[in-house]
Amino acid sequence: MNELPQQLANGLILGAMYGLIAIGYTMVYGIVQLINFAHGEIFMVGGFGALTVFLWLPDGFSLLTAIPLMIIGGIIVSVAVGTAAERFAYRPLRGAPRLAPLITAIGLSILLQQAVWKWYPEAKKDRTFPQFSGDPVHIFGADIQRGDFFLILAAPLCMLALAYYVNKTRTGRGMQATAQDPDTAKLMGINTDRIIVMAFAIGAAFAAIAAVGYGLHNGQVGFKMGFIMGLKAFTAAVLGGIGNIYGAMLGGIVLGVAEALATGYMADVPGMEQFGGGAWKDVWAFALLILVLLLRPQGLLGERVADRA
Repeated sequence: MNELPQQLANGLILGAMYGLIAIGYTMVYGIVQLINFAHGEIFMVGGFGALTVFLWLPDGFSLLTAIPLMIIGGIIVSVAVGTAAERFAYRPLRGAPRLAPLITAIGLSILLQQAVWKWYPEAKKDRTFPQFSGDPVHIFGADIQRGDFFLILAAPLCMLALAYYVNKTRTGRGMQATAQDPDTAKLMGINTDRIIVMAFAIGAAFAAIAAVGYGLHNGQVGFKMGFIMGLKAFTAAVLGGIGNIYGAMLGGIVLGVAEALATGYMADVPGMEQFGGGAWKDVWAFALLILVLLLRPQGLLGERVADRA
């Protein structure tokens, strides 16, 4: 049990990453009831956008100074792809049967993967992502890699900014109105098309920030990284209550911690020795989702209409 602080720290870092990506799923679903399965690839292109910015910088440029520029580069790429997907792939299908945009999202996901694989230089294998040098920092019995502090700081700051934006700004209140009743919102003078684009853009920006954290955590980015991370983030969104922005982050944290604890301790449970270790972490993550949906189908926080965005 002396590894518990380390496993909890690992889970929180992983959960913060899931939560940031999950917000994109939940915002889009909250407004247009679309499960954007291409969101994992929007996360992926954000990582490559950030890497591209770093490669453009001169040799010897401080990584700490480069991080803000990499975030901006990643956000620009992710938001451009996300809003283009909304405009050219999803908007023409509004009013169509739900299966049509769902299949379009899956197709777009594959298209983005193949585009990066084909045209990004040397992307057929994972590309090395810059790392902070130095030993891990020992805090409360856990060793935290220096790059992981990015996610520890970014997740709460992003949530605070999003909560303020949704609850205190005119556009945020427009998002809530559109989520509750898009037809009435349009009659009240709200530009629902603009609101929907904003939801895609904010979700994509958060995904890009998560992608920078992913690169700093794993030391590499690859064209396949969006698939499993997208599935895990979607799981987190459903776990927390899809459509609820706070639930998305809570679901991410719960999923990350559960995954880390299962990886670290399942092998110690009598009769479960063969189910421990990292190879089974995805199984336990989805087993947790099934369990929660059986006991509480609306997710941990449910779908709070007032907070939907």
